[in-house]
Amino acid sequence: QVQLVESGGGLAQAGGSLRLSCAASGSIIMISRMGWYRQAPGKQRELVATVTSDAITVYADSVKGRFTISRDNTKNTVYLQMSSLKFEDTAVYYCNAAGVVKSGSWLRADYWGQGTQVTVSS
Repeated sequence: QVQLVESGGGLAQAGGSLRLSCAASGSIIMISRMGWYRQAPGKQRELVATVTSDAITVYADSVKGRFTISRDNTKNTVYLQMSSLKFEDTAVYYCNAAGVVKSGSWLRADYWGQGTQVTVSS
């Protein structure tokens, strides 16, 4: 069973910073892409940023220049450094692991973390 464990959410002031971490575990051979999505109250879940196993990154326009995604393939861990936070960044942030191959299987699957709350006070 693959598990994604997120940490680092919390409360920050506008203009401040937070760092999210997400560690994947469970006999994993490879993860094609890891990323962060977020969902604010009353809104649909949206992409924040993703990073592939060879470090190709994609960012939502709303976070470009403020957020940085990175990944440690040896630890199956993805990070999101969030700076210059805005009130509108307030949401539950979900970690995603896509194209996960587990030991003993050739199948690929996607997994989600349980979510971590980020609240930015204005």
